[in-house]
Amino acid sequence: MRVADIMNKQVESVRTETPVVDVAGLIFGRSINGVPVVEKSKLVGFITERDILSKFFPTVGEYVEDPFREGNFEEMEKKVDEIFSLRAKHIMSKNPISVKETTPLLRAQSLMFLNKIGRLPVVNENGHLVGILSKSDIFRAVVGQKIPFGADEQFHDWLSRRFDFIIDQKTRLSKEIPDLVNLFKKEKVKRVLDIGSGTGVHSIALAEKGFIVVGIDGSKRMNFVASEKLKKLPASVRKRVQFINSEYKNLDKLLIEKFDAVIFMGSILAHNPDPERVLKEVNKVLSKKAVIVCQIANYDKIIKIDNRFYDFNIRKSSLSGEREQAFLRFFDPSEGGFLTYNVSVFARGKNRWSFKGMHAMPISNLNKDKLEKLFKKINFPHATFYGEEEGYYYDFLFRKPFKPSQSDALVAVAKR
Repeated sequence: MRVADIMNKQVESVRTETPVVDVAGLIFGRSINGVPVVEKSKLVGFITERDILSKFFPTVGEYVEDPFREGNFEEMEKKVDEIFSLRAKHIMSKNPISVKETTPLLRAQSLMFLNKIGRLPVVNENGHLVGILSKSDIFRAVVGQKIPFGADEQFHDWLSRRFDFIIDQKTRLSKEIPDLVNLFKKEKVKRVLDIGSGTGVHSIALAEKGFIVVGIDGSKRMNFVASEKLKKLPASVRKRVQFINSEYKNLDKLLIEKFDAVIFMGSILAHNPDPERVLKEVNKVLSKKAVIVCQIANYDKIIKIDNRFYDFNIRKSSLSGEREQAFLRFFDPSEGGFLTYNVSVFARGKNRWSFKGMHAMPISNLNKDKLEKLFKKINFPHATFYGEEEGYYYDFLFRKPFKPSQSDALVAVAKR
């Protein structure tokens, strides 16, 4: 693989006369660690975060002349206006390391590693800037595309740190729990299995309503967050809930008693590469008159009608140094039978938004017909389908019929 195969051709660059304040704004705003400097499209330098920060510290000469003043860190911070008034040519590294489009990819990676740099300008035979290559570009090309579906656990470990911020859980539960309680009372449900229990919101809410609940999640981090929540609850609730960190297999050996109901909330069934296998495993621990509740996003609507857009939320943040968090979620169309679920996270500090990360995972492309066939395979032939229309997670579960072009979510209730 060559550099040209993965480099970014849309290059952010500055000129030698660009003010440092504009350079800093570009680096911060784009969440990058440096930019190339060009004149008439020719690469003449490179500026990194380190180059800018180094100007806050004294030179050897300044330190020799006045070691006490130049050692004062508060005085250093006051230099910001002075540094921002400089031009790119005053702080850029001249004759930066660069590569050609034909350079082997791992050769470029070696240059980054040996020189401790995160981005490489790509130039043509005339020294003109034609692209930029980052360590993350190489990682995605060499490693990222080969990560197996089992990365589901890593995805949810990453997501767990902000999961309860993405969704307004209070509003969500105010709609979903009453419907679940009414259904379970009607079906005489006492014991509930929560598959993909996440941070434990449904398990705990159902336990507070008197049900005995076991929540299982494959993510250690999600399970940890749920268990920490449980510690803060009254003993009367704690004794009715158990959280287990486990893959969804050999459940008949893991769980001793049978369950009257199982819930798959938040598209968790679609988060598995083999939904049929998961349902068969769950079926081993269900009673003869058990009920299945399965909630998934209406993927057909998301892809065909909503142009792949899922949702965008801004929430107040309780994390240090952050005032708000923003979450953008969207899907890529099916490839090889799987959709790709993408989550981007941003945070706002005092004045500006910054990019905090992005993760993606494959999703089984389930819909009403596929769910119905899966239920029949495990001897649950009676399925009723409902739709949520107030945005995914923000509507009652069982009060509206499913409408393929209108419902944001599909909710199935299956019985034997």
